[in-house]
Amino acid sequence: MSQRGRNGAAARRQAHASVFAALGDETRLALVAKLSDGRRYSISQLSEAQPFGRLNNGGLKLTRQAITKHLRVLERARIVHGVRAGRENQFELDPAPMNELREYLNRVSQQWDQTLSRLKAFVEE
Repeated sequence: MSQRGRNGAAARRQAHASVFAALGDETRLALVAKLSDGRRYSISQLSEAQPFGRLNNGGLKLTRQAITKHLRVLERARIVHGVRAGRENQFELDPAPMNELREYLNRVSQQWDQTLSRLKAFVEE
């Protein structure tokens, strides 16, 4: 593989890792679920759409600042992006990074299926 190909593969792995890391928090998963309806939401609207995550099962409400921090993590992973609307940002879901991750997981799954099939054929001989 050429240096350029290795760099591209490394960049894709890093992008996949950042998506996994961003989705590794139940509050961020809840935010993604809320944004998956295709609408844009302001931070105020998202803070009203509580509860998010484990903290809220005990009745605690996330502050706008906490929601903003979670949205910034999702933004760095390119899962959401903000759109300026007047004086506030509205956030919307960008499904492309998750679709890329799904394709990656499908490829890995196929590789494992092929490997297990070869192992089964070897053992049964």
